[in-house]
Amino acid sequence: MDKLMNLGISTSIVVVVYFLQLILPCLAFTSFLFGDSLADAGNNDYIFTFSKADSPPYGIDFKPSGGRPTGRFTNGRTISDILGQALGAKSFPPPFLAPNATQANSLLTGINYASGASGILDQTGFLFIGRVSLRHQVNYFEQTRAYMVKIMGENGTKEFLKKAIFSLTIGSNDILNYVQPLIPFFGHDKVSPSMFQDFMVSNLTVQLKRLHDLGARKFVVVGIGPLGCIPIVRALNLVSTGDCSVEINELIRGYNKKLNETLQGLNQELGPEAVLVYANPYDIFLRIVLNYDQYGFENAYKPCCGGYFPFFLCLKGSNGNTSSTACEDRSKYVFWDAFHPTEAANLFIAKELLDGDPSVTFPINIRELYNYKS
Repeated sequence: MDKLMNLGISTSIVVVVYFLQLILPCLAFTSFLFGDSLADAGNNDYIFTFSKADSPPYGIDFKPSGGRPTGRFTNGRTISDILGQALGAKSFPPPFLAPNATQANSLLTGINYASGASGILDQTGFLFIGRVSLRHQVNYFEQTRAYMVKIMGENGTKEFLKKAIFSLTIGSNDILNYVQPLIPFFGHDKVSPSMFQDFMVSNLTVQLKRLHDLGARKFVVVGIGPLGCIPIVRALNLVSTGDCSVEINELIRGYNKKLNETLQGLNQELGPEAVLVYANPYDIFLRIVLNYDQYGFENAYKPCCGGYFPFFLCLKGSNGNTSSTACEDRSKYVFWDAFHPTEAANLFIAKELLDGDPSVTFPINIRELYNYKS
């Protein structure tokens, strides 16, 4: 019996390998996603954490789930979802921690490792208890890669990964933790803003180089948006309606500038086979917030769902189907909850990142990166 079982397993692997050899050249888009709640597709549903989006009305406009929550921290699709569909993805990369997500998905669609409340720094988000830091997300990718090597061999894995896009959307929680007065950095007096920016960039660089060593060649590294304009920060800083926190946005601009410069240095260092694209959502999102009516929005200050406190008070209403706290027309709001954009806002951001000029994505845009051949 054992021999028959082993024979069956061996035969299955041969069939899978043969199947992959036939279809891999035809696959439209494969991506490996790393990041925080802006990219999380449900990993936090499977860990003990206060950072969850697993109850209605989260996902109310997410058509693939029929409006049921999937762990995405918005009403519909994330920016990563929208970009993937635009580049031909037939389905979304599943969350790595989902019980029904197999490593075989990595050979078809890719995998999502992002985790809400996580950061570049391991200690970021500790108040939420559970979260998967960027370092641990890359550890998970190592497990995925080991599986790929078993199926395709080392050379096959290298060739496959050269075509995939590795997207990193992270850093917002590091900034938020740094600026919140009740969360001292490392339990001591805070380092200077410039030193903190450098610390973030250097730690992110370590993980980018790890991914490169593991075979990644096409990177999209997303800068941080204007957090000084999100509802929770506006409330905490008590700024006037329509205003943003100048101090926080200046901190982010400084970080984004250093990140962009570092990525261009890595492009030189790693040679023409590797392309690291800096995606700049800051300017796009700030334009939307400041000129929201020109984009068809009616509100760029209040969250559509819930209020400012507690942080994720966006819950199912008493009738069991709809939310008593959510706005009726999500397409008219820039912000879904106190932290995250609506799908409507994500659509505008994704469109510019996909086909934008060098002020938005540098040195090439995401569509050009997808078509890039070293």
